[in-house]
Amino acid sequence: MTDATPVDDPGLADAREEALALTDRILSARDAYYGDDTAVVVDDATYDGWMHRLQHLEQLHPVLQGQDSPTQTVGAAEGSMFAPVEHAERMLSLDNVFSPEELAEWCQKTQTAAGGAARWLTELKIDGLAISLRYENGVLTSAATRGDGRVGEDVTVNALRVAGIPQRLSGVGHPAIVEVRGEVFIPVAEFEELNSLQAALRDRVVDETRARARVFDEDKARASAQRRFAAFANPRNAAAGGLRQQLDKKSGLELEAGLARLASLRLYVHGIGAWADPPVVTQSEVYALLSEWGLPTSPFFATPGDIDGVLAYVEHYGEHRHDIEHEIDGVVVKVDQLDLHEQLGATSRAPRWAIAYKYPPEQVNTTLLDIVVSVGRTGRATPYAVMAPAHVSGSVVRQATLHNQDVVKAKGVLIGDTIVIRKAGDVIPEVLGPVVELRDGSERAFVMPAECPECGSPLAPAKEGDIDLRCPNTRSCPAQVRGRVEHLGSRGALDIEGLGEVSAAALTQPLVPATPPLVTEAGLFDLTARDLFPIDVVVREAETGLPRLLEDGSVDTRSPFRRQRHAPAPGEPQSASKPDPRFDPTGPFDGDETSILSAAASGLLANIAAAKSKELWRFLVALNIRHVGPVAARALAQWFGSVRAIREASREELAAVEGVGGTIADAIIDWFEIDWHQQIVTQWVAAGAQLATPGHPGPGAAATTGGVLEGLTVVATGALEGYTREGAQEAIIAAGGKAASSVSKKTDFVAAGPGAGSKLAKAESLGIRILDAAQFRVLVEQGPDALD
Repeated sequence: MTDATPVDDPGLADAREEALALTDRILSARDAYYGDDTAVVVDDATYDGWMHRLQHLEQLHPVLQGQDSPTQTVGAAEGSMFAPVEHAERMLSLDNVFSPEELAEWCQKTQTAAGGAARWLTELKIDGLAISLRYENGVLTSAATRGDGRVGEDVTVNALRVAGIPQRLSGVGHPAIVEVRGEVFIPVAEFEELNSLQAALRDRVVDETRARARVFDEDKARASAQRRFAAFANPRNAAAGGLRQQLDKKSGLELEAGLARLASLRLYVHGIGAWADPPVVTQSEVYALLSEWGLPTSPFFATPGDIDGVLAYVEHYGEHRHDIEHEIDGVVVKVDQLDLHEQLGATSRAPRWAIAYKYPPEQVNTTLLDIVVSVGRTGRATPYAVMAPAHVSGSVVRQATLHNQDVVKAKGVLIGDTIVIRKAGDVIPEVLGPVVELRDGSERAFVMPAECPECGSPLAPAKEGDIDLRCPNTRSCPAQVRGRVEHLGSRGALDIEGLGEVSAAALTQPLVPATPPLVTEAGLFDLTARDLFPIDVVVREAETGLPRLLEDGSVDTRSPFRRQRHAPAPGEPQSASKPDPRFDPTGPFDGDETSILSAAASGLLANIAAAKSKELWRFLVALNIRHVGPVAARALAQWFGSVRAIREASREELAAVEGVGGTIADAIIDWFEIDWHQQIVTQWVAAGAQLATPGHPGPGAAATTGGVLEGLTVVATGALEGYTREGAQEAIIAAGGKAASSVSKKTDFVAAGPGAGSKLAKAESLGIRILDAAQFRVLVEQGPDALD
């Protein structure tokens, strides 16, 4: 998001806050999609709802759209344990439509843009993992995931075990280089067998533990088995994790499970990426050729003659979606002619010659067991429906937000009702209403509590006229402290790896000990190894704040920072299983604190220590000042150079900073007037946190003394080698320039890499000088005079 954002308009300030929250959710969902195959952070309908809401906010307020916005990117490939593979051609995502009317409108617009010549190809949208297969002279040289669209992960070793991926293509006359695009999936039947195997392996773990343990604890054994062989959430996540597993690090039962998952994978190819001179002219001919080469193509594609035929295809499979061997979430509609693909082009993330039609989410009935109230980071008290488990759109649903007490009344639901739920929009999931005909008189009305369920403080509106009730105990309410600690560890704040929802709950709301390590976030940088022992915690849902439930319905509890004891391995003496007092919270402690910590705990302490020297703007975001997100934080940090200078500034001085304005200025002043807020700053500084930019000359000096880009506006777009999107912006700012997110006549330079899209085209039309990555580096380090 741009750093030059005037926010005197409160509507814009609220839009920024919502956009930042949506961005964090979307990025977290992307990470979870590739990193966790047993949990569903968000379903497709919800993810799409978030994306469309973010797009809507950016359309209303264009200044919110930066080059790092999820709406401008495809995915994420950073932090991978796999080797990177650069795609010869970008792997794009698809834009979505959600109604037949939207689809018909898109087809008509595309037909017009194609000069009336477009013909259509329709195919089922497989709910799986996108893959790119690179063949050189007919031999497979690499298989890679989509990644960020430009660079993916090398999964060749596992891909060779997938049925349908040939190591050598059939036939002759293969191109020197061709990239084939497809989707890896697990058929529904195989998925059910896979979860049956997971259940069998869990039983085997329990049996083996029973056989070798001197003192057998059934509950602990089953909990261990559940962690090792949890049921997969849905076929898509199981497929993604299966293709990305590292078999060379597995042994025993884990290896057996991993091989079984690979054996369940299937592939359908659906197009080409890089191909210098294809001997065919349509997408449907591509499918025929790929099939001749021995690559599996979907039997469900069609080439309808007109838009009515496209709509008929969509309607047919909407009625028969459960008759297909694999899960689908919609239909992909493409222009069949390849020459029109080039003519129609693409945006930075999606082609203009294809669209994905998403089917409406399914509705199911379940029982409303209870309505409980959860308190979030800002103190808002939100009612949540607790339901009998229901399988909706590929995941098991147990909880759903009801927003506030007025929404509960408007929906007319009673505790004990049979209710209708669905996955739709930006709600996870949505309660539509009760099935009144099924009431038997035992149902009861929900009563909004008068006190905070977390700390007992009286709930009240923040201001007159507010519908939402809030807990006023902002300093000590455990739920609010937990939310703030999780926030300050997020990638938009201090970006502390390991400080997520589980560790934040462990540090602020543990079952054991009675007094949490963090009463407020002020003590974050004072944490020691001793503070992390012993801790047991109830894991809470990120969205609701309610306890997370395991597959069997029990509450998920963990000891996240403690190294776990294990029963002796086969061949070891039974004495190896004797209790070790270092791992017994009730016994004496003897030894170095670090010896009892898990690797994750030791890593967390190291990451917290490293965060003391993070950039000033990150600390400003971490302080949880209302409306101060990364954009305003960067502007404040650049202008003032220290938290102290910001605190001492007047409202007029704060509001005058470009990208701040009156609303944020008031929020900053209000925040510093609270004594325990001041204590956070004082304690962080005392612990060694660097709440000032080294060498900064003082308020306003950065803008007047400038740097090699003083007075210049630069737009960085696309993938610039050697820079992340955020890093390119920071390099411009550090050099004294203005890092803009859009190209205009006031733009001096545009640094463009692969995937630059419309910004590059606009720069060319305006005659603005365009730089590649090497020239951009010269610009920010030496200034414009050093350019050739």
